[in-house]
Amino acid sequence: MAGGFYGTFTPRLDDKGRLTLPARYRGAFVDGAMVVRGDMRCLYVFTQDGFDTFAEEAINAPVTDPQRIGPARYMLANSDFQSLDAQGRIMLTSRMRDYAELGKDVVLTGQGKRMEIWNAERWAEYEADQEPAYINPNAPRTDHDAASGVPTAGTGVRR
Repeated sequence: MAGGFYGTFTPRLDDKGRLTLPARYRGAFVDGAMVVRGDMRCLYVFTQDGFDTFAEEAINAPVTDPQRIGPARYMLANSDFQSLDAQGRIMLTSRMRDYAELGKDVVLTGQGKRMEIWNAERWAEYEADQEPAYINPNAPRTDHDAASGVPTAGTGVRR
């Protein structure tokens, strides 16, 4: 994965819930892909090594610390290893598709050390909410509920 994952792609899920990864990144996933429930109802896709680094703190969370073990338990229990098939696809389980509210149209974004899979409509809304602050760094940002991805009241822009 020299240089990381970057860009925006618009693959479609097939009827079996398989997602084709971009050809230029398939080599990074020869050892498999870890699909993890992400924030704002997207899915994270890590290489095996990337997941090990990402999950290290959760894996080592003390079982006696409820502030750390709860989120760690949730994240690790909702992670799924997938191998690429011969066409460079990974299977997204129905639990993962339901969590992210995925239909056939999805958006796959490169986020440096991981990729994210988004419901296409939610991504378009998120991107539209972020664009004003990107163009004008002094513009207020929209705050979102981490679980639903819905804009919340506050100092941010609401659409």
